[in-house]
Amino acid sequence: MNQKQYQGYLIDLDGTLYRGIEVIPGAVHFMKRLVERNIPYLYLTNNSSRLPEQVAEHLRSFGLPATPEQVYTSAMATAQYVQKNHPGSKVLVIGEEGLRHALTEVGMTIIDRDYKKGHLQTFIEPDVVVAGIDRSFDYEKCKRASLAIQDGATYIATNVDRVLPTEEGYLPGSGTINIAISHASNTKPIVIGKPETIILQYAMEILNMKPDETLIVGDNLETDILTGVRGGVDTLMVTTGVHSRQDVETYNITPTFVVDHLDQWEI
Repeated sequence: MNQKQYQGYLIDLDGTLYRGIEVIPGAVHFMKRLVERNIPYLYLTNNSSRLPEQVAEHLRSFGLPATPEQVYTSAMATAQYVQKNHPGSKVLVIGEEGLRHALTEVGMTIIDRDYKKGHLQTFIEPDVVVAGIDRSFDYEKCKRASLAIQDGATYIATNVDRVLPTEEGYLPGSGTINIAISHASNTKPIVIGKPETIILQYAMEILNMKPDETLIVGDNLETDILTGVRGGVDTLMVTTGVHSRQDVETYNITPTFVVDHLDQWEI
């Protein structure tokens, strides 16, 4: 099937390598083949809640080879974007540990809010509002973010995934939160994660790869595969997650290759 030797791989996580608490058959062998052939790769995820160390540890628990340096999250891409386009900014964060840590790592000033008391801990107004998955999101956070955006703060979303896959099932994702903020502020965010190409561009820079040297591997037509289509990067869809071969026929999004499991892919 594979008529081309790709020099770098960008690999999705949930639905591609594992489902919930179970590794997907063939995933470990697929990753070990990449390692044996010294092919560089990044684990590319829209989940902004975790630190890269936490993601790598989670992957290793499945027997998948992973270091923090091989993990690239939407939080990390968002921080890179803010650092590049809004250096030295004061940032109001709607998000969790992974996002806050990524922004702090690149020197951003995080503006906190004492939500229980309902007032700012500082009177400094934010230059940027960044919103990702936040499982403590409430009316006060939505209010503060929307008011800051209305006052001129740049509005950035880590990603707009409608749902977040968990062991409980599909829970409200970053997209659900950002719909509320966007509606309240009457402003569309700059979106960093898949299926937008900002995260793709940064990931290829890390691997030092060109689009025609890179392959995106994922299970979701609307995020993983669409990212490649928009960015001119070949895609490998695996039917172990969100979408099936039948979905390929109904969506107007066409992957370069489709396999039923990763062992079918020749590296």
